[in-house]
Amino acid sequence: MNFISDNTAGASPRVMAALAAANDGPASGYGSDDWTKRVEERLSALFEREVAAFLVTTGTAANALALASVVKPWGAVLTHEESHIVEDECGAPEFFSNGAKLVDLPGTGGKLTPEAVARALGYLNEGSFHNVQAQALSLTQATECGTIYTPEEVRALKQAVAARRLTVHMDGSRFANALVTLGCTPAEITWKAGVDVLSFGGTKNGAWAVEAVVFFDPAQADEMKWRRKRAGQTLSKGRFLGAQFEALLAEDHWLDLARHANAQAKRLADAAVDGGQARLAWPSQANEVFLILPAATQARLEAAGVRYHSWPGRSLAPDNALREGEIVGRFVMSFATEPADVGRLIATIAG
Repeated sequence: MNFISDNTAGASPRVMAALAAANDGPASGYGSDDWTKRVEERLSALFEREVAAFLVTTGTAANALALASVVKPWGAVLTHEESHIVEDECGAPEFFSNGAKLVDLPGTGGKLTPEAVARALGYLNEGSFHNVQAQALSLTQATECGTIYTPEEVRALKQAVAARRLTVHMDGSRFANALVTLGCTPAEITWKAGVDVLSFGGTKNGAWAVEAVVFFDPAQADEMKWRRKRAGQTLSKGRFLGAQFEALLAEDHWLDLARHANAQAKRLADAAVDGGQARLAWPSQANEVFLILPAATQARLEAAGVRYHSWPGRSLAPDNALREGEIVGRFVMSFATEPADVGRLIATIAG
């Protein structure tokens, strides 16, 4: 029963079949292949406008290169203090932007609020050469606490930074999981709500290794082809990136995979709370469940060999603080999560 991460799953059989098919015969290199061209066209159709899309191999590359394209070395990116770009990317956003500063802000459940963003802008004085200049806002969708931003919340955050003309970036490593919960269109939760550039995740949702950096204003992507090449992310056999994303997008396969993961997470969240042996740290809105586990439940999970992450409780609401002996446990479902394993996990938690 391994619930450590959705990265522990392999690739969807459809994606693997597409990779095998793309392996047959020669193809143009460096992203000029037919698979990549079709994906670029498909992404414009998916988002209901012309976009500029660039395929890379990792979420770290997608986030770092997207942000480097929209901030200067003396710029600042406002983001949540537990965001992936702050805690899990080894300084890559700072490195590829030649030193731009990440300004990390608090927020319950991993989410930023317009008020927190406004406070930060208040002390990052515009035009002062003593301060880094706020140039981007980065939102994680779904967040590191498994919560999601609604289109209304994204619009409010866009409004909070509009006067300072910040570019809004969305880290969408679990974009599919958030989208199926919201029930809206990709356009409605991105550019129609104020997002300027999206890191569109594939790897956590059934791909082998591919992400897309999507610019909703192609003019903002002028530097990206050089930045991607300089970062070693322009694959000579780029057809294998295109083939993965094409297989995910075909017949809404990416959404079906996310629906399965989300459904298994909902099973766990509902059962754990109903059984009274754990309580939710935050609402389970995508494919992650964060449970506050008392010591006895922790012991049962360890004895059963259940694998999960112990998670920080910084984003807990004050009325849901940890009690003595409790921890926050993160359980992540994937497209490949077996319902029977979730059933065993539920039974173990219930005792």
